[in-house]
Amino acid sequence: MAHVSPGPASFGGRRVVSFESRRAPEMASLVERHGGEPVRAPALREVGLDKPEGAVVFAEALAAGTIDVVVLMTGVGTRGLAEAVAPVLDRSAFAAALARATVVARGPKPAVALRELGVPGFVTVAAPNSHREVLSALDTRGPLVGKRVAVQEYGVPNAALHEGLAARGAEVLPVSVYRYALPEDTAPLRSALRRLATGEIPIALFTSRAQVEHALLVAAEEGIDVPVREALGRGLLGSIGPVCSEALRQEGLCPDVEPEHSKMGHLVKEAANRADEILARKGRP
Repeated sequence: MAHVSPGPASFGGRRVVSFESRRAPEMASLVERHGGEPVRAPALREVGLDKPEGAVVFAEALAAGTIDVVVLMTGVGTRGLAEAVAPVLDRSAFAAALARATVVARGPKPAVALRELGVPGFVTVAAPNSHREVLSALDTRGPLVGKRVAVQEYGVPNAALHEGLAARGAEVLPVSVYRYALPEDTAPLRSALRRLATGEIPIALFTSRAQVEHALLVAAEEGIDVPVREALGRGLLGSIGPVCSEALRQEGLCPDVEPEHSKMGHLVKEAANRADEILARKGRP
């Protein structure tokens, strides 16, 4: 284990496992800067669908003006949707059609993608960007009764959002352009889970529901599901975003650190700040 002198916002040289994939290098750098030894355990990859579910139906309806609201959940999904609808709407026609509807961006990443497309006047959802904030943003725009709402899905459908929209009288049109899968190489994930189970890694950081689901799925495949769960409970468990935290709680795991802002930098800093206190309290100094 690397020796790092403890100080303000420091992991004190402890190992910190992250299940981040696309932004794994950034997460590792953050952990190192806060005095930790990063352990990379990518838990998922985004796989584009050969035939994106509902994309053509969505594009035709959007062009015809029969979509009232478009909810864009992710940046990569927004860009993927622009590609998926290309047989019906090119980029400029897609942007123009979106501009005629109420467009909601669930956070800064889809907002950036919309600016790239040149779509004006969209609504950006406030942090922490959960389905609750999406619904609240839509509530401020007026009743949804009888309106058709297209939702760009991310990996898996957001059931809570669909239910909230249906409860408000909206017709929901899901549009999927990619799904989550395990990484092609699961060796780093399996190795990290075994090290967690044996107590080598006292700190674990999750940033999405899919990471939680995949990590526990692979732990079960390895026959170490119980020791991994016990290790997560005995160590410092960090989570960002209500969806990720809810996924952990549904598995009987209570996050120790949940920063107010759903960003990796805030998660790492708060976990580093509280590492000594939390681990000492749990008997892992």
